[in-house]
Amino acid sequence: MAAVGLVHWRKMVEPDLVSVGRVGDAVHLDYPEDAAIIAERLKLYPAGCLVLDDGRSIRGYTVAHPWFFGRPPPLNSLLGGLPVRADTFYIHDLALVPEVRGGDLGAKAVDLLARRAELDGMTSMSLVAVGSSPRFWRRNGFEVIEREETRAASSSYGKAAFMARFLL
Repeated sequence: MAAVGLVHWRKMVEPDLVSVGRVGDAVHLDYPEDAAIIAERLKLYPAGCLVLDDGRSIRGYTVAHPWFFGRPPPLNSLLGGLPVRADTFYIHDLALVPEVRGGDLGAKAVDLLARRAELDGMTSMSLVAVGSSPRFWRRNGFEVIEREETRAASSSYGKAAFMARFLL
C-alpha cells in the first residue's frame, strides 16, 4: 500500500467500519448514509475498500466497486449484489478528515483505485462529485459527463456532477 510518513492507505477490514462511519459522518454532513451501506460494499467488493491509517486512527477511506457506467446507485442505497457485466469502476466515496487534506493522499487513493480498476479489466472509473469536489476530481483526470441519463441517475445526491476518467 502507499505510505506517506506514518500515514498510509491499507485494505479496509470489518473492525474499521465504526471508525469509517465516524469519518463519513464528520465529512459528509449533507450526504448521510446508513452504516449498512459501507458494510455491504466491503462485503461485496473488499478490493475496492481502503482506509487511511495513521497508526492511531482512521483519517479517511475510499469505497469503490464494479458497476454500470452512467447509472450510479442512489445515495444511501444497498446494492444487493454486483453486476456480472460491469463496465465501469464506480467510486462510491473518498473521504478525508480536514487535517489530512491538501497533500497528495487523495491522489494516492485515486491511483490505487485506478490500478485496481485496470486489474479488473475496466476501461473507466466513474463517480458522482458533490459540493466542491469536482475540482479535486478534475485534477485527477476526471471529466464531467453531461447526459440526461446521468443527471437523472445522480439526482438523489442533490447538486452533483457525474464524472468519469477513461483508462487506457
